[in-house]
Amino acid sequence: MSDIRTTIVRRRRERIEREGHALRATVPETRLVPIVPLLQDPPVICEIKRRSPSRGAIASKLDPVEQAGRYVERGVRSISILTEEDHFAGSLNDLVAVKRAYPELSVLRKDFLLDDEDVELSYRAGADAVLLIASILSADELARLNRTAAELGMAALVEVHDNEDIAKARDLKPELVGINARDLTTFTVDLLTPMRIRHLIDWPNRTVFESGVFTREHARLVASGGFAGLLVGEAVVRRSDCIPEIIDGFRLPRRDVSAFHPTGDFWSRLAAGSSDSMGSVTAGGPSGGPSTGGPVRRPLVKICGITNREDAESAISLGADLIGFVMADSPRRATPEFVRSMKEIDVLKVAVVVSGGSHGPLDPDVAELLREGAVDAIQFHGEESPDECETGAFPYYRAVRLGSTDDAQQISAYGSPRVLVDARARDAYGGTGKRLSQELVAAAAARGPLWIAGGINDENIAEVIRSFRPELVDASSGLEREPGRKDHARIRRFFAEVQRETIHD
Repeated sequence: MSDIRTTIVRRRRERIEREGHALRATVPETRLVPIVPLLQDPPVICEIKRRSPSRGAIASKLDPVEQAGRYVERGVRSISILTEEDHFAGSLNDLVAVKRAYPELSVLRKDFLLDDEDVELSYRAGADAVLLIASILSADELARLNRTAAELGMAALVEVHDNEDIAKARDLKPELVGINARDLTTFTVDLLTPMRIRHLIDWPNRTVFESGVFTREHARLVASGGFAGLLVGEAVVRRSDCIPEIIDGFRLPRRDVSAFHPTGDFWSRLAAGSSDSMGSVTAGGPSGGPSTGGPVRRPLVKICGITNREDAESAISLGADLIGFVMADSPRRATPEFVRSMKEIDVLKVAVVVSGGSHGPLDPDVAELLREGAVDAIQFHGEESPDECETGAFPYYRAVRLGSTDDAQQISAYGSPRVLVDARARDAYGGTGKRLSQELVAAAAARGPLWIAGGINDENIAEVIRSFRPELVDASSGLEREPGRKDHARIRRFFAEVQRETIHD
């Protein structure tokens, strides 16, 4: 079967051939409204659309002018209008009407534009900017459409999805680059995709994060990645009153860095590390999932339960991407003083905490470690609710302990872009050496890229990689010679197995 992007483009070409580029819309012969630069303040672009291939009907009876009015009332100055008819139920008539009613707004035409006539028609309809999707255009076509937009005085938001798209855009060096968290072939969303790709763009630009943002927490994540703009779709169509909290979240890391980690780039660094992992893209499904054959990407590796410098240096020298300090009752408990002594070591550092419910809020000493940059993120490993995580720390991710497939439903409740799964054990929150069953891992992998802990060691890591294709593996007690002290020979064997299994295919 064709992927969704290919189907949309083919259908649009067929419609243009039969009906012309306007597709029965009434477009003025000349432009009647002024051009307004894209990314007004606030730099949050709110979208108008009625449906999508992945979500079906969103607001089938939406009036575009009324919807634009709701956005304006909440401080929005830039709007994206999806004009594709067959899959999004849009029309150029929507764009003409909105720009006529609100000429002071900056309006982006979002569609699968294919040629100069598409761009020229967008200009006449009142668009101030056009979306140019690099993956559906050749390098020459992209350059030509970009040039046409510039000649007309419009901005071009050049959307890239991978290295191939970036190569097409490199000679153009577009000022505005969009990175979509949505895979246009499957329409699945991964909030780390734009962060994974952004560091590959090697010219000065303003990068816009597209799709997948629903909450203030999501917007905060985007801002922490250094994006200049944010495009929000379904969330604001369904509930325009969420706009102020999204705007506030997008501004927060810039405005109040003292409240959180001073750099806030944990997810960007992690995503960049994931894209740099050796080997090719995981051959399993988009969520990791069971092996289906083919080459294997090296998983990110977190070595947890670090209590001394020697163990940390051994793990880092062999390839650890993250190290973890347990800041809870455990034989592997690390002191704040030790964690501070490791601050200068160049690796991502995570504080593992047990809080929430009867355990109370995040320990102030741990919060201070995050504020001063001694750790880069918090791993909540207790009974923390989604609200307690969001208000307790940033950046963070949640660890969910699975005892049944029903427990995997908790994964979707948390706003962090990744959730670590561990085995549930009575009266223990981790470090038990207990492994997850294949059934439980499959239930977790069905909900997103797989981060897995629980009983992983040098003897079974190859099997874990082959069977589950995880994005991240977390090893702790399985690499010890005694609680709190690592066995360096086992660490070496562990990383040798990771290396061997990754290049095995």
